[in-house]
Amino acid sequence: MASSSRSTRSSGSSSWTAKQNKLFEKALAVYDKDTPDRWQNVAKAVGGNKSAEEVKQHYDILIQDLNYIESGQVPIPNYASAAAAAAAAATAPPVAGSALMRNKGF
Repeated sequence: MASSSRSTRSSGSSSWTAKQNKLFEKALAVYDKDTPDRWQNVAKAVGGNKSAEEVKQHYDILIQDLNYIESGQVPIPNYASAAAAAAAAATAPPVAGSALMRNKGF
């Protein structure tokens, strides 16, 4: 799974940065389910004083998220529409008299 668009994700009492999530994903590719001491190895690769228990809990949440997505319980975003809306907003002329625009010097 790709990194979450959120910069951090709470897993129990600890937060996970985007960098830690990326290290976590890479470590999962290196240490598969047959690796002895898998969670200790993943925790060491992630760093940030993550324990093997925290890493395993984070993995369990990842699997739960994937199961929701694959079962159709999470709608697939329409990125094309979002991109079109963002492009339209970026090229729209400013609203005359807007207080925000005056404060920004437009």
